[in-house]
Amino acid sequence: MKKLASLIVLVLLTSVSFAQQGAKIDFSNPNNTIDYGTVIQGKDNGLRTFDFTNTGDQPLIIMEVRSTCGCTVPSKPTEPILPGEKGKIDVKYNMALGRISRTIIVESNAVNYTNGVVPLRIKGEVIKE
Repeated sequence: MKKLASLIVLVLLTSVSFAQQGAKIDFSNPNNTIDYGTVIQGKDNGLRTFDFTNTGDQPLIIMEVRSTCGCTVPSKPTEPILPGEKGKIDVKYNMALGRISRTIIVESNAVNYTNGVVPLRIKGEVIKE
C-alpha cells in the first residue's frame, strides 16, 4: 500500500512539473472574432482592435501578423508583451461593399496554440447608404 501511495505522489509531482510554461496569448474577443455587423460604406473607417493578455510566465513575442487578403491591413506590437500585460492588434478593413469574411494569422511564441499560430477573424457586411 505504501508503494502505491508513493507511486501516486510521484506521478502527481511529475505531472505538475510538465505543466505548460511560457508565453500564453488570450484574446478578449469571443472565438477570436470581431463582428463588424452591418456598416455603411463611407461612415466607418474599418478599424477594429483585437485586445489580448499574456497570461503566461514568459514574455510574449508576436513575430508576424498577416492577412489572407490585401483588403485587410493588420498591425502588430513591436515590443514583447510581459507576463500579465495587455497588448493589441489593430486591423483595418478597406470597407469594400459586400460581405466581410477575412482571416488574420498571428505567429507568436505562445505555448497555448499549436506552433504559436493564432487565427483571428473579422466578419460583417458593408452596404451603401
